Amino acid sequence: MNSNIQNIKQRFEIVGIDPGLDRAIEKSIRVSPTDISVLITGESGVGKEIFPKIIHQLSHRKHNKFIAVNCGAIPEGTIDSELFGHEKGAFTGATSTRSGYFEVADGGTIFLDEVGELPLTTQVRLLRVLENGEFLKVGSSKVQKTNVRIVAATNLNMDSAIKKNKFREDLYYRLSTVEIKVPPLRKRKNDIVLLFRKFASEFAKKYNMPTVRLDNEAQILLKNYRWNGNIRQLKNITEQLSVLEQERAITSQLLSSYLPNPLSNLPALIDQETHNSEFSNEREILYKILFDMKKDLNELKKVIGKIKDENPDFNISNFESKQKKYSEKIVEESQPENNLIQFQSSKNTNTINDKYDFAEEIHEEETLSIQDKELELIMKSLERNNGRRKAAANELGISERTLYRKIKHYDIKL
Repeated sequence: MNSNIQNIKQRFEIVGIDPGLDRAIEKSIRVSPTDISVLITGESGVGKEIFPKIIHQLSHRKHNKFIAVNCGAIPEGTIDSELFGHEKGAFTGATSTRSGYFEVADGGTIFLDEVGELPLTTQVRLLRVLENGEFLKVGSSKVQKTNVRIVAATNLNMDSAIKKNKFREDLYYRLSTVEIKVPPLRKRKNDIVLLFRKFASEFAKKYNMPTVRLDNEAQILLKNYRWNGNIRQLKNITEQLSVLEQERAITSQLLSSYLPNPLSNLPALIDQETHNSEFSNEREILYKILFDMKKDLNELKKVIGKIKDENPDFNISNFESKQKKYSEKIVEESQPENNLIQFQSSKNTNTINDKYDFAEEIHEEETLSIQDKELELIMKSLERNNGRRKAAANELGISERTLYRKIKHYDIKL
């Protein structure tokens, strides 16, 4: 069987030594002499389209037609007509009778790529073909027979599609009599550099230029990249390097500039176990935040209790009222043109001393108001900078224009 696999690789120009790839080729060879339907699954860009050709060429149908149909590229309104044909006058624009693919490919093989994109009404028609080889043209009541071998492919999670009622379960089982899974490129690490060399050689001949080559570090980077676009993406990157780079020796630094950010991956399927794990982690984080908030609240209560013990005249309702006014004033004074208080308050956060200072500042009636503190800050900054307004404004974190306005407002004499 190994010699047969090697012969198939040479015949169809398949590059790779991965066991998963070899298993997919082996299953294709074994199923070819039969007429049973085959479903090929795998991510987009892994090369699923080569396996229907292998199956057809090794079957007794190889001298008859092989038709590949991209189900996802045909509009829903015309897919039935494309597959099964139509009678003249069946719909607007049907000016003549037309034969569909199932009629044209009689005795041969039809490859239905992206079969998961078929509308449900078309799936019913396809199921009838699989069960008894019969179909109806659009606009006709005459049953026609066809003898075709159906090979389908999809990159969808069919179990999920069935649960969402987007794909018929009975059709899935009829299509997947034998299922061939094509592994993604990231699971074929030893094949990645081999494929790069193949593509680089092809593009060198195509564009009549020397072949690009990877140094050792670039090869490691290539093998460890995720390749969400699989072989199609690798071929695209190789062509870009072959055309755009004058240097034929590709370094890892140069290669990385062509590789999209791994964080910008295409959507990936997430299994339920992973989803539950992530949800559990989020829940733990929320619990921790709530616990920390409760802890902070208890600490603040202790600070207030200490202030009350030290000051018998302390009134909690007065504290709450002043706390509200303080917060409103902070918001007002923290606007872009009045961000001095924001600048000052950002220096002291998240410690018990800050909570104590905050509570004590609100409680004590004789404590300086916000305006007084602002005036004090401006005066000290001007003194430190010998009256230079620009330097003082930079130190305070405000514009010179804002500082000038405040000097005028407080009537500060320089």
